[in-house]
Amino acid sequence: MDAVARLMQRSIDLHIHPSPSLFPRRIDAVEAARQAADAGMRAIVIKSHHHSTAPELLPLKVHSLSQIPVQVFGGVVLNSYVGGLNPYIVDMTLRMGGKIVWFPTISSENHIKHHQAQPHMKFPSQVGRELPDIVVKVLDDRGELLPEARQILDLIADADAILSSGHVSVPEALALLRGAKEAGVRRMLINHPDFVIDASEADVQEFVRLGAYIEHSMCMYHPESTFHLWNFDRLKRWIELVGPERTLLGSDLGQKNNPLPVEGLRYTIAKLLDIGIKEQEIEFMIRKNAETLLGLEEAAERRLPARKGA
Repeated sequence: MDAVARLMQRSIDLHIHPSPSLFPRRIDAVEAARQAADAGMRAIVIKSHHHSTAPELLPLKVHSLSQIPVQVFGGVVLNSYVGGLNPYIVDMTLRMGGKIVWFPTISSENHIKHHQAQPHMKFPSQVGRELPDIVVKVLDDRGELLPEARQILDLIADADAILSSGHVSVPEALALLRGAKEAGVRRMLINHPDFVIDASEADVQEFVRLGAYIEHSMCMYHPESTFHLWNFDRLKRWIELVGPERTLLGSDLGQKNNPLPVEGLRYTIAKLLDIGIKEQEIEFMIRKNAETLLGLEEAAERRLPARKGA
């Protein structure tokens, strides 16, 4: 087994975009799980910009997913399609086993402005009709978190789930992280800080100081991706900035015309090895940090082997 295949064993991808979706997709959740299992992965998280993915997994886990040896988790993105900052959809998602609550992505003011100003970044368009953009804000006019945002943070804390800032601006993300700490949220994530969010190195260091992990999207680094292509020296710089202990690598793949998630992760691992990133560092970024966020390492610790004679 070569180094890439070895590192794929027990790895975790927190950022897969399967169908059903209003955006064109290449695979569904079952096929994503099957491919992950074939690669020896431990778990994946499926994400939709338009609906909660937790309920759709419940029947799949009884039927199609029951014979696939990989854990599959869902969550909800707080875009206009689910009512924005809607504590009821968050409550339902978490009670149905959802692991991540992403604050607004395509409905954030930051995303909408960024997409209008930089169409070359190639964010996908919806299939069929386009509804008018409805901005979902997380801050009031004074720059304070809205009451609904604080209520949602409390729900995340109670469920010990993961908070992601989504595609909101840096000031909004900082407010969410600070509010999350006050609410007792233990698991926090910033997705692709250099895409849409446009965070500086100092911003990213502050995110980490507040307790967040930083996830970079492999769809930005694969040569066959339709997204903006960056070189691996850029990714290496981000990794060195906060260390592999606070960095995650998510595929952010599943789009119709892009590489498959497993392909994206394999390619990334190979390139990181080529530029001198150590295997144990990569292991943090594709397995250990995701285990921490999902709480899987704690579950393993609770399953201690029985003592002889017990």
